[in-house]
Amino acid sequence: MIKPMLKVAVMSSILLTGLAQAADVTLKFGYPANEENIWHKAALKFKEVAETKSNGRIDVKLYPNEQLGKEMDVINSIQLGTADMTITGESLQNWAPKAALMAVPYAFTSSEQLQKAVNGDVGKEITDQITQRTGLQPIAWFERGPRHLTSNRKIHTPSDLDGLKLRVPNVPLFVKTWQTLGAKPIPMAFSEVFTALQQNTIDGQENPLSLINSASFYEVQKYVNLTGHVRSWIYVVIGQSKLNSMPADLRAIVLDAGKQMQSYEHGMFAADEAQLRSTLEARGMEFVQPDLQAFKAAAQKAVQEALTPEQLELYNKI
Repeated sequence: MIKPMLKVAVMSSILLTGLAQAADVTLKFGYPANEENIWHKAALKFKEVAETKSNGRIDVKLYPNEQLGKEMDVINSIQLGTADMTITGESLQNWAPKAALMAVPYAFTSSEQLQKAVNGDVGKEITDQITQRTGLQPIAWFERGPRHLTSNRKIHTPSDLDGLKLRVPNVPLFVKTWQTLGAKPIPMAFSEVFTALQQNTIDGQENPLSLINSASFYEVQKYVNLTGHVRSWIYVVIGQSKLNSMPADLRAIVLDAGKQMQSYEHGMFAADEAQLRSTLEARGMEFVQPDLQAFKAAAQKAVQEALTPEQLELYNKI
């Protein structure tokens, strides 16, 4: 009798321990960046802080490489409650028009100017509208490296863009601007870009150096044309319903983990940008310096024509 009773006691102990360690909250966090990207490293930091500070009551499951779907799909999933967190930016203008100002061609000319806007009234107006209209709550922001144009021919002036089939994100302002500059913009999910370049469905794409490198575009593109046309930032967001459903102590831990993730990413950003050009050159890409004044003049005209009165008011504040 003793052995069977002992066995039952041991099994019960194991079961109770397992129940005690079960998470109260599970956060499904999906994003487009792969494991090499500093966004993924920042997400790992968030996971570490949230799980450690909550003593395992929060379980953060990370899904890089669009494992939960494309950006818009994940946003919709969060709104439906089947995912919880993502990294997103100007695409939110589909719900919150002021989010378009997160990535306006040649609106920001320096990192310092951008940070002042994000941390000031401009950033508050944007986050307030995102919160009110999307069901998402920003908990951190990352600066993005300037967006540059990659291609297999050198681009010096807007006239060199004539007929260039260019992948752009599904952002109306980007489409309008590149049309005005002379290219043929094609909205396309990021996960489809490499294959489209490889098969010559498109001729070029535009992204920060970090994504040009982590997506291996150096295998299918020769030139990085330093257009620097967009300096922008991006938010880490969580579903408001999910955040509000948490106990107050866990909600505070998530928000604190967001701040720590933000600081951690900011610390990596400057060093990462400095290294990326050398890395891409070593992998065979050639850097081209275009006529930035020509690009800026043409782009600003397109921007002012494309923005709504509400957006233009915020643009003028920037």
